[in-house]
Amino acid sequence: MKKNLAIYHISAIKNFEKISNLDDLKNFEQNFLGKKSELAVFFKELKNLTNEEKKEIGPFLQNIKKDLSAKIQQKRQNLELSELNKKLEKDWIDVTQNISPEEIGHIHPISQVQREVEKNFFSMGFEIADGPEIETEFNNFDALNIPTNHPARDMQDTFWIHSKSNDPQKNFVLRTQTSDVQIRKMLKEGAPIKLIAPGRVFRNEDIDASHGAVFFQIEGLLIDKNISMAHLKGTLETMLSEIFEKKITIRFRPGYFPFVEPGLEVDFSCTLCTGKGCKTCKNTGWIEFCGAGMVHPNVLKTCNIDPEVYSGFAFGFGLSRLTMMKYGINDHRLFFGMKKEFLEQF
Repeated sequence: MKKNLAIYHISAIKNFEKISNLDDLKNFEQNFLGKKSELAVFFKELKNLTNEEKKEIGPFLQNIKKDLSAKIQQKRQNLELSELNKKLEKDWIDVTQNISPEEIGHIHPISQVQREVEKNFFSMGFEIADGPEIETEFNNFDALNIPTNHPARDMQDTFWIHSKSNDPQKNFVLRTQTSDVQIRKMLKEGAPIKLIAPGRVFRNEDIDASHGAVFFQIEGLLIDKNISMAHLKGTLETMLSEIFEKKITIRFRPGYFPFVEPGLEVDFSCTLCTGKGCKTCKNTGWIEFCGAGMVHPNVLKTCNIDPEVYSGFAFGFGLSRLTMMKYGINDHRLFFGMKKEFLEQF
């Protein structure tokens, strides 16, 4: 038996010398030291030997097992270190190498102009207010002097969320303007009040170069004692002059909006031809800008504000359109595209 063990040991050493990776080492350990290995069989046969034979064969078996176990352990450490070195060599990074900095993204042009507008109105004492994009029918229409079946509702083809109730407080729409924020603030805080409400609005429009079903708007409201259209004119001229970084003049034309009386269409002097006439302003010297007017007494009454004591102005303009004017963008759809080249210009 001792001779067989010696032959087994020599065979194991020869196989061990052929090992080149961790998988080979695992197979070797299983074949030569595993529970089903020939060495395990030798250990089981010890019980059949005489005491004298056990004293001779037992230590011999243990020495073979210790020798192979030690070789396996040392080989495993060497192979693992070799694998680690290969991985480090592959993943190595030269921290002294000059690497170009990562590209930094750009703030969207609409967001840039919105920040400029907010900063300008904030400097004039206006609060920057916000509200939900899903709004009640009451706040979006009724409280703004646009009751059910009013023809002005046809001017705003609306996305309805729920419209089956007779109670306008229980019907919901995607807001068609940010005037709903004005209603919420007046109902909550009363007068005096001074705010602008920027935000996203929704209308069921055909999408083309100048229209979209989703766009951005800013509406303003000032309610106090002895407020006139002169205050409105000065406020808008100040804001536009800051945005375009030059002196801007505005003019009023009669216009109809149910929540103001009188209602006004506001134009500003063309920034390209300074009023002389060009293709941009259709040779009129003026560019259409927004709707505005003095807040209708019915709106004040709905919000529990006495129109005999307080008056005010309101205005609303498309932030998307103002951005197009400022940067000379000729297609509204570019704002919602994914073209990196477009955004990198701003």
